[in-house]
Amino acid sequence: MARSKETTHKIMSSVKQKDTEPELLLRHALWEKGLRYRKNYKKLPGKPDIVFVSKHIAVFCDGDFWHGHNWALRGLDSFDQELASYSQFWKDKISKNVERDNKINSQLELMGWKVIRLWESNIRSDLDGCVNRIVEAVVDNNVVQPDDK
Repeated sequence: MARSKETTHKIMSSVKQKDTEPELLLRHALWEKGLRYRKNYKKLPGKPDIVFVSKHIAVFCDGDFWHGHNWALRGLDSFDQELASYSQFWKDKISKNVERDNKINSQLELMGWKVIRLWESNIRSDLDGCVNRIVEAVVDNNVVQPDDK
């Protein structure tokens, strides 16, 4: 039996868009490294989850399902193979999200920003690796140095 539009709306509107658990894990780890940032920065396309304004670095914490990474987690061969199991609504929704992510990346890069996109599954499984990737990008720009702790 299909769900009503009202039930689907209620479920979908309860999904967090900011301050998700992976974002909080990453932000706390960056803070402990002495890195200071802005969060959910509205002045840039896509409102990046974490921004180092003086460094022109924008970080996104992307959910695996919402941004088209589930296929890799499920051991499938491609994004298209994953989409084949979805209804048309979800195929369209997730494909548009991926398309929008690519457009935002291009816009930010044209504006001179470095874009770092991290999958929620990577943040959960390799937080140190994700933090190190950001630290390297910040240190490479030679303005803000992380604290040595």
